[in-house]
Amino acid sequence: MESEGDSCSWGGSEDPEVVCEKRLFKSGLPECLVQVACGHQHCAFPLNRNELCVWNAAVVPSHLLINSFHCCHAISALSFGSKINPLLVCSASCERVIVWNLDECTTKLREGLLPQGIIIGTLLRLVLYVRFSPDDQQVAVCAGNRIYMLNIELIAIKLNGHLAPVTAAEFCTWEKNMLISVSEDRSFKVWDYSTGLLMYQSGILTAFPLLSLLIDEEKRQIITGCAEGQLWIFSLSSDHNYRCVAHTDLKKEQEKFYNKIWKSEEELGSILLYHTCMFSFFFFSPNRSCAQNRSYFWIGTSTGLLLINLANLELEAFLCYKGMIRKCLVLCLITSMFEDIIAVLEVNPALLVTSQQSGILKSGNEGSLSVIASTLFPFLFSNINHQNLFTGDGNYLACGLANKTVLIFNPDLTNTHHVFTGHDGAVNSVGWSHDKKWIVSTSDDRTVRVWSVCKNEPALILGKEMFHRSVGFAQFYFMDTFILLCCGAEFHLLSFHLDATKDDLRRYKQKSICKLVQKFPMASTVEITSLSAVNDFYSYIVLTAGSNRALEVFDLNAGRSTAVIPDVHTRAVHQICQNKGSAFSTQKPEAYNLFMTTAIGDGIKLWDLRTLKCERRFEGRGSRSYPCGISVSPCGKFIASGSDDKCAYIYEMHSSTFSYKLGGHTESVTNVAFSPFLPQVSLFFFLCN
Repeated sequence: MESEGDSCSWGGSEDPEVVCEKRLFKSGLPECLVQVACGHQHCAFPLNRNELCVWNAAVVPSHLLINSFHCCHAISALSFGSKINPLLVCSASCERVIVWNLDECTTKLREGLLPQGIIIGTLLRLVLYVRFSPDDQQVAVCAGNRIYMLNIELIAIKLNGHLAPVTAAEFCTWEKNMLISVSEDRSFKVWDYSTGLLMYQSGILTAFPLLSLLIDEEKRQIITGCAEGQLWIFSLSSDHNYRCVAHTDLKKEQEKFYNKIWKSEEELGSILLYHTCMFSFFFFSPNRSCAQNRSYFWIGTSTGLLLINLANLELEAFLCYKGMIRKCLVLCLITSMFEDIIAVLEVNPALLVTSQQSGILKSGNEGSLSVIASTLFPFLFSNINHQNLFTGDGNYLACGLANKTVLIFNPDLTNTHHVFTGHDGAVNSVGWSHDKKWIVSTSDDRTVRVWSVCKNEPALILGKEMFHRSVGFAQFYFMDTFILLCCGAEFHLLSFHLDATKDDLRRYKQKSICKLVQKFPMASTVEITSLSAVNDFYSYIVLTAGSNRALEVFDLNAGRSTAVIPDVHTRAVHQICQNKGSAFSTQKPEAYNLFMTTAIGDGIKLWDLRTLKCERRFEGRGSRSYPCGISVSPCGKFIASGSDDKCAYIYEMHSSTFSYKLGGHTESVTNVAFSPFLPQVSLFFFLCN
């Protein structure tokens, strides 16, 4: 009936530390459509249709075989109780629903007696899913279009409302009497199971049946998936109204994963279904900071197991059902789709993730960055690089407009301090100097101008003869030593000397001078779509994003590109926003290694400069049709985002969904900026002519 196994693999590699086949059970008939159960070092599954087998990884002999009194009807669903003492297991068939006390069953088997369970339901039709309540006093049984709430004494209540068979149901542990269910009618429902009241009903999510459900208790979210391979996350927080937090296509994630790791062109196996091996777990890697502890969950498919990062919904590792590997940590129960076997696997998630590292392409020298920040400074600061920008002390706000002007406001936007005119095209970027005396601006007229805050005339003009294409993303750099700007597929490093004085005899000849130091081309792109660097302290790091959807890290001390991250978003990045901090607030040193990217239709992603990996994905309205800006608060705890729905959104750094929605604008909010000094955010909108 069972055998020791040693065959399994992940992604075609062979590593004796990643996964092993712990046990292999052979059943009389395939049990692929059965809800099997795992928990508390136990696995439960049916053998020979109507016999209950419970496997314990911690004791010898390891398995317990119970004649489950389901007669000639096959067991179709199993579930363990929430408590360890006593440990209960529920088995269900179309004839009976039985609850077993495993301690009592073990004692009776040792005494040579026949174990007996408690029958709590009969003749409910085909049962697809069962689940114990948090206190183990009730069992939710999904049979047909209904959910039956059963206990030892009677049927407490029937939950009617789904239009097709209910495929999964889960109890909400932090809300009393709340149950969530998904169905083949392609919707999910939220119930008060004590009264039978339907509290919320979603719309139809997809054209394919919803097959599985998982509750993330830490973030108070539900995760559900359909037979086509689509995954949704909805918030259960009381003030979020069950809104969708994230949505992803696992087929695309799997294809992206293959392209990153193996560059494979082979056809991927389709994701036919999610099954109840979907669960959440947490682990800590000792070489990472506490801020980088990650939450993962498993998804079972017809071709293998997917390990998904819950923060960014990216595929971290893939375990396919063929090859060779051994030894591990996490139990996983798999039933075969075409054979009469059931396998118990042990998987080491940490090794599985680290052995399938994301495909970060090193360019040039494979070594690390040439300069590592000392303990005196954080590793990475930056100025927010978009069309509105506060000074470091928060006293003034600069804004570049499409009407060819640059404006300086008071922080409360009640008075225009200065108006600079002279550009012949829309102003596409502005940047303050570190000493707050100068502003650099670029325009669609292919010119760069440096303005003195005290005068209305430019101190330096760089004309069209210097640039073969349109320029943008200009900013002061290296504590006002250089100017950085983008031109086509390269960015320029310029040295300069500014002199705003005028000679009466040569009043039209500028005394300021500027010299090109070096051009840095971005690999395999047509145009740089965003640039970000640091001017608040001496840093050599420059981040660029291109029209090829890649992000590239440059080390100007070494004079070369250091790393390339391909496919950062599904579209080209239109803004890179680094965590700048403020002179008026402090953050942990690790926080300054974070930066954000955003693209039209693909939300906001949080990245870590040390690992160059996406740590979190922020979902919401954001940029759907127009590029809208983002900003990080001085404390590093919040992110502001513009949106084309005439609102701005505030996110907490540790949450993937927005916390506040700021309305009031009459057009799309294109740019946002936090004040370094006051707890306020400025919003700018796009006015259509």
